[in-house]
Amino acid sequence: MSVRLKPSSADGRLRDVFGAPVAELYETAVGPDASPALTRALELRSFLALAEEQVARVRDRVHSAMAADGDMDDLSADALRMDAYWLEAALDARNGYRGALDQLLRTMPPFDRSSRLVRTRQATAAATAVPSAAPAPQRAGAARARRP
Repeated sequence: MSVRLKPSSADGRLRDVFGAPVAELYETAVGPDASPALTRALELRSFLALAEEQVARVRDRVHSAMAADGDMDDLSADALRMDAYWLEAALDARNGYRGALDQLLRTMPPFDRSSRLVRTRQATAAATAVPSAAPAPQRAGAARARRP
């Protein structure tokens, strides 16, 4: 399963901040108008989703081992000790990614979804404009002279 499809605990906050579902944000992030903040936020979100999956796997494994209807002969203190170490590492990673994502969302400039839509509409309009029959002015497209 792609990390884009894995849920994370930050999905709601990302939707609130950027104004779109996570799947749409991933599509936007690969476009030419993607903001660096969005790209970084989704990268952290991907790491967070993987760390949370690891936490859930260890939790489920411990719950299964400790199930009331489980065979006591299958219990292993060494296996549970390793699971505790694994869980601690996975929780540390999850907390680190959550903290980094929260910090990024707190410190980034406000996301202006309307300006992105305007740029997209302008690019679409420019791409679909019908060329005129009149020749272009002589200086059309000429670069401006640089000032020293």
